[in-house]
Amino acid sequence: MAGTTQTGDPATRAFVAHRNLLFTVAYEMLGSAADAEDVLQETWLRWAGVDLDAVQNQRAYLVRIATRQALIRLRTLDRRKETYVGPWLPEPLLTAPDVAEDVELADSVSMAMLLVLETLTPTERAVFVLREVFALDYDEIAEAVDKNPAAVRQIAHRARSHVGARRPRGDVSAAETRAALGAFQRAVETGDLQGLLDILAPDVVFLGDGGGVAQAALSPIVGADSVAALLAGSRLASAAPLQPAQVNGSPALVLRLDGEVDTVLALRIDEGLITGLYAVRNPEKLARMERETELRR
Repeated sequence: MAGTTQTGDPATRAFVAHRNLLFTVAYEMLGSAADAEDVLQETWLRWAGVDLDAVQNQRAYLVRIATRQALIRLRTLDRRKETYVGPWLPEPLLTAPDVAEDVELADSVSMAMLLVLETLTPTERAVFVLREVFALDYDEIAEAVDKNPAAVRQIAHRARSHVGARRPRGDVSAAETRAALGAFQRAVETGDLQGLLDILAPDVVFLGDGGGVAQAALSPIVGADSVAALLAGSRLASAAPLQPAQVNGSPALVLRLDGEVDTVLALRIDEGLITGLYAVRNPEKLARMERETELRR
């Protein structure tokens, strides 16, 4: 990618300066870090051949390339999901603690929000991400999605209303998050059924993603009693200690077996109780996290 050109090259400098933005745009559209990286590769290949003298706004131009590449890939991913075994969850993204302090960014990459974005059409998703998360103006978005600004305004309004009716309930303080995560971890590790019932919301939803490769629930499990019974009898209660982590800007627990990441369990917390649990076990979706946790050791 950028490493194929000298660091002094203007195209490389511009790409590197906006790389994090481009990755986040692609990830929020695709829910896959691996595919977001592929979008970055395609974006770089196209950007490297652009006449920079003819580009008035490099950031907008790069976002346009990345968005178009993400839309192409998103439509392919949507077809794959039609035959996916069991619930599909986004690829977990290991995030730094300071991401959680950026409430808007943490919300936009959370498992709960990414699942809401899954209910949008590809174009609606692109418009929502570019407008609501990154505050691009309608003219810029119009160029990125090949629509006129008036149509983009309508799409943005429709997507905003759709997401607003389904988005996570509200903010949770850091103290509430730590308390809920600690209580949940203790209850899971000890198989404490009552402890789990105390911290799980009555309407909690558990989703497991094994991709047909690793064992996981093939349909959502709803309700505190059912979810607590599942967790109390799971490998999480009898395996090695769980490792707290920050995943997609939210609290999570990571289970490692034989030195490798086996399960990433992301939590959604509302008003001090856990309302959503997202267990990713598909090895393909854990490969990036495995590499990143190794680098941080």
